[in-house]
Amino acid sequence: MLLLRDRLKAVERLPVTMPSSSSASASATGFRLGLVSCLTAIVGVAAAVVAYGLYLMIGLVGNLVYFQRWDTSIRTMVGNHLGLLVIVIPAVGGLLVGLMAKYGTSKIRGHGIPEAMEAVLTNKSRIAPRVALFKPLSAAIATGTGGPFGAEGPIIQTGGALGSIVGQVLRVTAAERKVLLASGAAAGMAATFGTPIAAVIFAIEMLLFEFRARSFIPLVIASTLATAIHAVLMGPGPMFTVGHVDFSLGMSLPFYVVFGVICGLAAWAMSNILYWVEDQFERLPLDPMWWPMLGGLGLGLLGLIEPRILGVGYDTISAVLNGKLGLEDLARLAFFKGAGLMVSLGSGTSGGLLAPMFLVGAAMGGAFALIVNLAAGLTLLSPAAFALVGMAALFAAASRSTFAFIIFAFEITRDYDAILPLMLVSVIASGIARWLMPHSIMTEKLARRGLVVHHDYEVDVYQQVTVEQVMDRKPATVPADLPLSALADRISAHDPALGTRQGLPIVDKAGRLVGMITRGDVVRRLNQADGGSLTVLDAGSAEPVVAFPDEKLHDAVTRMLHHEIGRLPIVARDEPTRLVGYLGRAAILEARLYRIGEENEREAGWLAQAS
Repeated sequence: MLLLRDRLKAVERLPVTMPSSSSASASATGFRLGLVSCLTAIVGVAAAVVAYGLYLMIGLVGNLVYFQRWDTSIRTMVGNHLGLLVIVIPAVGGLLVGLMAKYGTSKIRGHGIPEAMEAVLTNKSRIAPRVALFKPLSAAIATGTGGPFGAEGPIIQTGGALGSIVGQVLRVTAAERKVLLASGAAAGMAATFGTPIAAVIFAIEMLLFEFRARSFIPLVIASTLATAIHAVLMGPGPMFTVGHVDFSLGMSLPFYVVFGVICGLAAWAMSNILYWVEDQFERLPLDPMWWPMLGGLGLGLLGLIEPRILGVGYDTISAVLNGKLGLEDLARLAFFKGAGLMVSLGSGTSGGLLAPMFLVGAAMGGAFALIVNLAAGLTLLSPAAFALVGMAALFAAASRSTFAFIIFAFEITRDYDAILPLMLVSVIASGIARWLMPHSIMTEKLARRGLVVHHDYEVDVYQQVTVEQVMDRKPATVPADLPLSALADRISAHDPALGTRQGLPIVDKAGRLVGMITRGDVVRRLNQADGGSLTVLDAGSAEPVVAFPDEKLHDAVTRMLHHEIGRLPIVARDEPTRLVGYLGRAAILEARLYRIGEENEREAGWLAQAS
């Protein structure tokens, strides 16, 4: 057993566990950021190539099935000569998807984004490699045979799967793997639409659930490279070309407000109908393998009435955005495209949600403007302007990715005048949808499985509060030479000088910190044979983990978790043995309570004070 004087001499060697060097930590963080950025560059290029490959596959399948020719260009299914076979073809595609879902992977069902979110939230961003194979293949079959979907949802999930696979092959952290997954997903969206900024924001809002340099930088790199590949393979500029549009508010302002409410209600209705349809399929006494086939039959019947709803419909979206369709055409497209989407996607087939909702929103906007113009007897509103705003607002409200799709529509037009109506309509629609829907169209499926996704982002209060703000400045201490039995007697007598703390700093005669002892240490050592002859320094820890007053509470809490301890002595930075405070669990909770009070406690305003 070491003598007390030997222990006290060790003070000169700083017998405390000091916080790690910030410069060393920053260097390591910088290296990992650089490594992840390089990996996301590779993932971004790969996702862009896969996106282009899926684009070609969809075009090839569609042309082979509907026009019996070898062509990879995506076009509308209007003009085919299949007659009543149009009813059967989507059903055959649905059956093939059902077989792949049953014998390949069930993760191909749906539009892909909720599945990527689930991987981030519950599986440490791990996606099985088979998803990267079966998702684009199933999407090409489903969409090429007439599914009213876009390529973007499957591409986003496939890009995410590629990033996840890279993160599983290499030695990375779960947080870094999440960045790789999100970067692949963002690259897929950027490669599809040529909208890199919206892709970055979408990944942040839907997959990362954070805004930090460690994720933002790799995201931008992946999206930039994917957009560059898009420009080389598919031509410069975004997917949709929009001519000059009159976005002026002026007399249109009240109508934008009304249209925002309509978009919010439509988002709520589409989300509820989609999951209602899913519920009906789940009640069927059939193997889920057959559901997409039945959904395909329903789609085929609708496609026989309105062939323009079959397939991706990018050219139809462009026509709506440029004001080339009349009121009847817009109304038919909005109704039948929406109905086809609900029936087919609700059956559990594979396809993207963005493009069909874009078309429905754009058609709603154009139709709304034309109806107002007819009622007013003059050209009051621009159908193209309302079409673009509706395209962004409907999906923004349904997905709660409002910021991303405001930017998305702006990147399509590159017209600054579009910003104001986009912002106004999108936030009104999102506000209505949030009021009516507890979960978004993306997260409702996850919520039904018991996984609630938090969509709001805020700075962690522990990153804002310093240790000094919450620490106990006059902590109870015990002298190093105090017999352990004496301390036990004081604890048993509920000595008010000790308080109720589970841990007590040990100090020498000069008041310098030399250790920590917990009540558990007291009980454990007293039960040993030599317990009666020990001092508190013998029984406690002579190398306490410490924190500094000017540290962020986040760093101190992280250190407590790392060392599996519930309290920290606080020491002066310029004199690491001078005890200046004590940080326990109660103080940590107090910081959180302070934030709750800021959000919920109403303060008396000037009017109340004056009275």
